[in-house]
Amino acid sequence: MTSPYAQAGFGVGFDWGPVGAGIVAGDIVAVADVLSFTTAVTVAADCGINVYPYRWRDETAVAYAARWDAKLAVGRSEAGPGDVSLSPVTIRRAEGVSRLVLPSPNGSTIARQLSDGGATVIAVSLRNRRAAADWVREQLQVASRRHQAPRVVAIAAGERWQDGSLRPAVEDLWGAGGFLSALGLDDLSPEARAAVAAYDAVADDLPKLLHECAGGRELTQYGYPEDVAIAAELDESTSVPVLEDGTMFRSI
Repeated sequence: MTSPYAQAGFGVGFDWGPVGAGIVAGDIVAVADVLSFTTAVTVAADCGINVYPYRWRDETAVAYAARWDAKLAVGRSEAGPGDVSLSPVTIRRAEGVSRLVLPSPNGSTIARQLSDGGATVIAVSLRNRRAAADWVREQLQVASRRHQAPRVVAIAAGERWQDGSLRPAVEDLWGAGGFLSALGLDDLSPEARAAVAAYDAVADDLPKLLHECAGGRELTQYGYPEDVAIAAELDESTSVPVLEDGTMFRSI
């Protein structure tokens, strides 16, 4: 019996976090982790940097970076001159970096999980939501000529409370909903329609609301208001980072 949570019968779905990503299966999946993993990936793509997603920054991440001859991102608070972190600001300032291992317990983990399951995974933020939607429509047109109908799903990564439970992050809802809104398809599940409505309701007030939401206030409080400003660069990126072999985001 099909799970009632799978949003079966709809060509476009939406859900939250790694559990939702596992249940609402899609052939093409857009992962939105706006503050800051997928924003950082799009900034890296704009700079010609390939990103290797990784779950944690620990000794295994050091070995993983060495395996791919890549620079390992440090924690935001640890970043010094010349270092790169999850902060998009440091990625823009990076010199001589072509490969970056970017640990993230949310967006990175979900992207690799989905790719391992056979989905085509793209990194979506407010910066590239329209470019990503254009690319997906092209893939759907190609599939249609082959008499195929790939399912498209948007996943809002969310954050974590201290007890490890999912904290729905409204900025990720806006990122996923903004992508679905630009996609412009009709066959949306009720959940996907709700995500589109959430984005459309605030589209005229971005980036102000991104600074005022909990995630934006948190980063600003910790001293990273520029990261929020970069995340709010609506439609300014034409990069579409696609996860290749579950290993590396390369912009197409």
